[in-house]
Amino acid sequence: MRKMTDCRDFPSETNCTLAISGEEEEVVRAASEHAVSVHGHTDSPELRKMIRDSLKDDIPQHA
Repeated sequence: MRKMTDCRDFPSETNCTLAISGEEEEVVRAASEHAVSVHGHTDSPELRKMIRDSLKDDIPQHA
């Protein structure tokens, strides 16, 4: 099952609206890179665990 994370679910000074979806490992990797490069976090096992724990199932939206 695809997973997703959405920056709008976390408070930030930049009011970031990025959403990332894909396979779980892809999302964790991309979200941690985004958290480091945009939000100034340090890449760590704790950051990746926080991201992994916050993932939601990505329910496809069909028109």
